[in-house]
Amino acid sequence: MPRVRSNGIELEYLTAGDPTDPAIVLINGFTSQLIEWHDEFCELLAAQELFVIRFDNRDCGLSTHLHGEPDITALLEGDLSTMAYRLEDMAEDVIGLLDALDIAAAHLAGVSMGGMIAQLVAIHHPDRTLSLCSIMSGTGDLAQLAPDPEASAALLQPTPTSREQAASQAVSSARVSISPRYLDEQRIADEAMAKFDRDHDPGGDMRQVSAIAIAADRSPQLAQLRLPTLVIHGDFDPMIVLSAGEATADAVPEAELLVIEDMGHYLSEEFWPEITRAIAANARRAAAAR
Repeated sequence: MPRVRSNGIELEYLTAGDPTDPAIVLINGFTSQLIEWHDEFCELLAAQELFVIRFDNRDCGLSTHLHGEPDITALLEGDLSTMAYRLEDMAEDVIGLLDALDIAAAHLAGVSMGGMIAQLVAIHHPDRTLSLCSIMSGTGDLAQLAPDPEASAALLQPTPTSREQAASQAVSSARVSISPRYLDEQRIADEAMAKFDRDHDPGGDMRQVSAIAIAADRSPQLAQLRLPTLVIHGDFDPMIVLSAGEATADAVPEAELLVIEDMGHYLSEEFWPEITRAIAANARRAAAAR
């Protein structure tokens, strides 16, 4: 896979589609790797005349991994001395990726933590952002992220030390976060083992979650955005509840909200056609507005 220098680190990335088409950057969620944007999902977007770019966030996959263990308790009390980086730094990684690929501006689509990062790119670099799609994410108000205790436990499981443990934990988490109607346990297990084979860094998990934990509410900044924005959220999501998506859509002027019935905190294959069509339609709105 290709690799570029960005914002002082290296990012592993993949592309799909025609490079002469408008670019869209897909931004991963917490501990997610670029392989979790499945080839078929990317091909559906590419078929909508978009040049698809996916990458491993810092501290994940084959991109640069940093060092140091953050003290979450101290961070939440205001002591940031163990902080490795913020979500804003991860947003700058996206801009560095665009720079390295010589792309002036791109559409953005981020899932969960990736939606938070995409929002920050749009906030701080509106000239580099053609459209924004925030998927199963929120504004940074931690009250929106209050999953039930079972969902919290599933989200914050210890980093697995074997591929078998990775599969077991992923399936147990999926039973909480995915509607039974769309739960494919074998697919979840296979994905988890493939992800483990590429990378398993417990320190990276903690550094990413600490960046989420200290993030400020972006609502006032989102209110200043003037670009086509689509918010996608499932009504089954126990990790980042639907009200967080509704708050995101309310914060951005003229944002569109797409609520998907029975979608949990996972992009199940059954939803890919609807989601990719909606993302492409939002991108076309941006082109029409220019």
